Amino acid sequence: MSISRRNFLGLTLKGVLVIGAGNTLQSFAAATFKMPAKKDVLLRFALVSDGHYGQPDTDYDTHHGRMIDWVNKEKSGRGIDFTIFNGDTIHNGPEFLPQVKTKWEALKTPLYVSRGNHDMVTAEAWEKVWGMPLNYTFVKGKDTAFIVLDTANEKGEYICPDIAWAKEQLDKFKDKKHLFVVMHITPFKWTGGGNPCPELVELFNKQANLKGVFHGHDHDQDAVKENEGKYYFFDSHIAGNWGTEYRGYRIVEVLKSGEILTYQMDGAKEVRVNEKALPPTPKGE
Repeated sequence: MSISRRNFLGLTLKGVLVIGAGNTLQSFAAATFKMPAKKDVLLRFALVSDGHYGQPDTDYDTHHGRMIDWVNKEKSGRGIDFTIFNGDTIHNGPEFLPQVKTKWEALKTPLYVSRGNHDMVTAEAWEKVWGMPLNYTFVKGKDTAFIVLDTANEKGEYICPDIAWAKEQLDKFKDKKHLFVVMHITPFKWTGGGNPCPELVELFNKQANLKGVFHGHDHDQDAVKENEGKYYFFDSHIAGNWGTEYRGYRIVEVLKSGEILTYQMDGAKEVRVNEKALPPTPKGE
């Protein structure tokens, strides 16, 4: 399948995005959107990415601690059912994997993880520490399913996910009301860190119930892009030496109405990121 650049829409950064039952996305300025009542929320979860625990000359331990505190505060407030850590939990050194796992034991929600290109460990080491494989699925309630795909190997090389396995899971969950995919590296070359995977994109395009694909990896990205009616979300970063000026995380709410509500948070300011994007910091290695 050939993919034209004309298919890609970089949607304007807004405070709140709502995906309707027909997969139509609307955006609202943070100051003008009225949040639904807590009783109208069926499922609420957080996404974080790019922790780079162990990166030299960065205050990685402090940044992780702050992110955990921010998500725990969400848990005690409006509520969080679980958290997804979407790749680059560590920065290259396998010795940091048990350390970051211990750090995140302070989180007060269940935690799901995906491997990033800086998680340079074997599949066996990953599963031993995190207790979950590189590719897996999970279901929440009756109507919401998640597929987690591996997008790098232990050498840090970018890879396309296992297409046969991905197709099998997409087919398995085709009757769910809501389906989400979690993968560290985006399958398009619209950023410097993208890795084109046209076979996977073709599968996504055919999946009627796919509500969103979540990415990390590109630290300076915090909004959404669209291709063929499918939405690809980016979530800033926890740590690392480059990216958005703020450290952020994404909130997703599945509403009882069938709508999907999502917004990016600036953790330190405790505000939804609004129409004006913050300038990125210089990119490092």
